[in-house]
Amino acid sequence: MNAPLDKHTTERIVWLHRWTGSLFSFRTTRPRSFRFVPGQFARLGLAREDGSLVWRAYSMVSAPYDEYLEFFSVVVPGGEFTGRLARLGVGDTILVDRSAYGYLTTDRFRPGRDLWLLATGTGLAPFLSILQDPAVWDDYRHLVLVHSVRTADELAYRDEAARLRANPLIGERAAALVHVPVVTRSACAGALGRRIPALIDSGELEARAGLRLDPDASRIMICGNPQMVRDTRDTLKARGFTLARREQPGQYAVENAF
Repeated sequence: MNAPLDKHTTERIVWLHRWTGSLFSFRTTRPRSFRFVPGQFARLGLAREDGSLVWRAYSMVSAPYDEYLEFFSVVVPGGEFTGRLARLGVGDTILVDRSAYGYLTTDRFRPGRDLWLLATGTGLAPFLSILQDPAVWDDYRHLVLVHSVRTADELAYRDEAARLRANPLIGERAAALVHVPVVTRSACAGALGRRIPALIDSGELEARAGLRLDPDASRIMICGNPQMVRDTRDTLKARGFTLARREQPGQYAVENAF
């Protein structure tokens, strides 16, 4: 899908970090006019050999007040976009749509006590942006970040709590964060070992977090592979949670990872 030329800007990659052979994060320069709400995504574009453009959606990892845009990506085997993206380095350019998109934002919810952020793989990205928003620390007493991956080396951003403590806008409030790593296909010290829906069903997730999943107090955001999103949604519905919509308040919101 091509975007008109006046709908995007050309930005430069200024930082690159490879977590594994297939997982990496990168930062680009940020258009002065680009605005977004934590949890939203951008459309990034690259040129094909014939000069046409290919576009993909990527949630921002960075905060709205950062001078750069940060993204978290996985190389999809045979992927038209990610294969090209993975070959780029610092100094190379990428297209960024001028608008931000998406509704995985905390304004979907009425006030609550606990915010649960449930992610698989690169679905972690929007939650990292949300956690850098000072307002979310004012709105919730407890924040629970759950990141599920297949193997331990895929646990990117494990030092997020320390990074938040060093953020002058968050500081000591980062103590309210509970980080729950989940590794499903290999043993990992300190990590839970089953899929997120199973951990909810068994009560293991609540036990690790030290909090109950309660429709009156809990607000839940889900982002990751479509099967996890569907299964977690069904598990929550069975426990009395409803989907938050613009026209109808609820307790959980969903997004598929990009």
